[in-house]
Amino acid sequence: MKESAGTLLFRNVDGATEVLLIHSSGNFNRNAKWGIPKGLPDEGENFEQTARRETVEETGVVAGELQSLGFIEYKKSRKRVHCFIGPAPDDAAPHCASWEVDRAEFVSLERAKELIHEDQLDFITRLEAFLFEEHDKKSR
Repeated sequence: MKESAGTLLFRNVDGATEVLLIHSSGNFNRNAKWGIPKGLPDEGENFEQTARRETVEETGVVAGELQSLGFIEYKKSRKRVHCFIGPAPDDAAPHCASWEVDRAEFVSLERAKELIHEDQLDFITRLEAFLFEEHDKKSR
């Protein structure tokens, strides 16, 4: 099974959560869904290292503290994606930092649910549960 890793970075803007997503470039991907910045591990890399590298390579954003959000498996291919979440740096200014990407931007959680590949949608659901739990801890 092919395995890749990426990040789901989030930030709060005016009380609303936004996440960093990318859209792959090329004619084949013109109508493709968006996804998290991700890619295949280089030799000797662990999944978190891969996720960090791919995020910089695709968006120009350097991830800070990360934690694992687990993985998903694509339903139509033999591919597993490991995801790491963390707050986006305050000065994050995503841009297309690779020929592989034609869009790199923060979008609202609601918009992310519309844009993201259906197999990666579970990452958004897991992030929402994580953020709810964190908010609940702070309000105790």
